Amino acid sequence: MANRIILNETSYHGAGSRSEIAIEIRRRGFKKAFFVTDKDLIKFGVAAEIEKVLNHSATPYEVFSELKANPSVKNVQDGVDAFKKSGADFILALGGGSAIDTAKGIGIVAANPEFYDIVSLEGVADTKNKSVPVIALPTTAGTAAEVTINYVITDEKSKKKMVCVDPNDIPVVAIIDPELMYSMPKGLTAATGMDALTHAIESFITPGAWEMSDMFEYKAMELVHLHLKNAVDSPKDQTAREGMALAQYVAGMGFSNVGLGIVHSMAHPLGAFYDTPHGVANALLLPYVMEYNADSPAAPKYKDIAKAFGVEGTESMSVENGIKAAIDAVKQLSLSVGIPQKLHEIGVKEEDIPELAVAAFNDVCAGGNPRPASVKDIEELYHKAF
Repeated sequence: MANRIILNETSYHGAGSRSEIAIEIRRRGFKKAFFVTDKDLIKFGVAAEIEKVLNHSATPYEVFSELKANPSVKNVQDGVDAFKKSGADFILALGGGSAIDTAKGIGIVAANPEFYDIVSLEGVADTKNKSVPVIALPTTAGTAAEVTINYVITDEKSKKKMVCVDPNDIPVVAIIDPELMYSMPKGLTAATGMDALTHAIESFITPGAWEMSDMFEYKAMELVHLHLKNAVDSPKDQTAREGMALAQYVAGMGFSNVGLGIVHSMAHPLGAFYDTPHGVANALLLPYVMEYNADSPAAPKYKDIAKAFGVEGTESMSVENGIKAAIDAVKQLSLSVGIPQKLHEIGVKEEDIPELAVAAFNDVCAGGNPRPASVKDIEELYHKAF
């Protein structure tokens, strides 16, 4: 069996790296940008930092900001229509997962118009053409959408979050500039940081994990442990922001190539049903699913998770003690950054759990879980977390 790794052609890291946009535009011969971002980033002046680079390089652009936190089929279709009218030849995406996922959907459909319905992109779509080139700049440290071959679009008619997996959608350039993350409020910093941790842990214990993905995910866990609390408490701590920016990127390098598990498959219906922020859903569910997955072939790797969190003496621990240490460390971090601990706190309705469980079971991420989970198992986990 071959282990596949797909990454960006080019990525830039570090404070001020947004200036490299101009170099990439010139090097690739791009003429006009379709600038996908959200209204809050425009309001708080973050988008203006990118516009400065475009204006300085004399690159014309058109802004598309009709986005939702959980991007919908209509968002993408509206974006495709606007892109075609704009005359742009590349997409510049600035934001969290919502902006970058929307940009990916636009880029794929613009290059593969037979998928304009959007719903046919769910799962592994048979697209023939690479996306319109995307340059992605994250403003959150969580989703790693700028380095993954995945994007998530909500089908509001069926109340379903569709996970789309397509090597043709990966941005050609990723620019990870922690200065673009300074305006993130504490709650968003916490939620997206725990999302990055969920990516790292799920893909560290998925059956598809191997030496290279383990290398990425172990480092991501270390970085989240070291920097998330500081990033939440001190939003302009450059060291913490740079640490979290790197953590989410390397976590994405791993999970994009080896998959995730039922934390994500259970989180996706919460976003579709209640518009729950994805990072909050993942963070809340993570300890409960870790407990469930402790009864799997991945159990010995929990000692490595604990070690990444700075727990001492992991080498001599029993597997059982390693499991406890890893779960306790994750719970402690989650509590320290203010993550809700129960589903009823975020508006989930207990009577919806059976329907949520079916949706989670059918989610594409469920297949990557190290322990098989039936609809009943998932329903019990939702009740436990409720």
